[in-house]
Amino acid sequence: MKRINISPETAINIGSFFLRIACALMLMHGWGKLSHFSEKADKFPDPLHVGHTLSLALTIFAEFFCTIFVVVGLFTRIALLPLIFCLIVIIFVVSANNSLEDREGALMYLLVYLATFYVGPGKYSLDHLIRRK
Repeated sequence: MKRINISPETAINIGSFFLRIACALMLMHGWGKLSHFSEKADKFPDPLHVGHTLSLALTIFAEFFCTIFVVVGLFTRIALLPLIFCLIVIIFVVSANNSLEDREGALMYLLVYLATFYVGPGKYSLDHLIRRK
C-alpha cells in the first residue's frame, strides 16, 4: 500500500474541515424546532427562566443559524459560543437527571464543538479567505 504524504498543517486543515461538516448534523435539530416553532413555543423547556418562547428562539438561533456559520467557516469561533453554551445547558440543566447514556448525543456534539473551537476553522473556510485579504 502506498503511503499518502501530507504535511501536519494540511492534516489539521482537513481535520478541521471534517469537524465543521460534522457540526452540520445539528441543522436537523434546529430545523425541526424552526419549522414547528408555533407548536413547540408554549411547552419548550425554559431552563434559564427567560420564557418558553425566548428559550426556543435562542436554541433555534444556536442550533440552526450558528451551525450554518460554523459549517461554512464564517465567524466560526464566535458562532460556536452559543452552540457550546446551549449544549452545556442541555447536558447539565435540562437533562441533568438523565443517565449518561441518554446525554451521550449531546456530549458528542459538545466535544465536536470544543474540538472545532480549539483547532479553529482551518484553511478551507470563509474565515481563512477573509483573513488572507
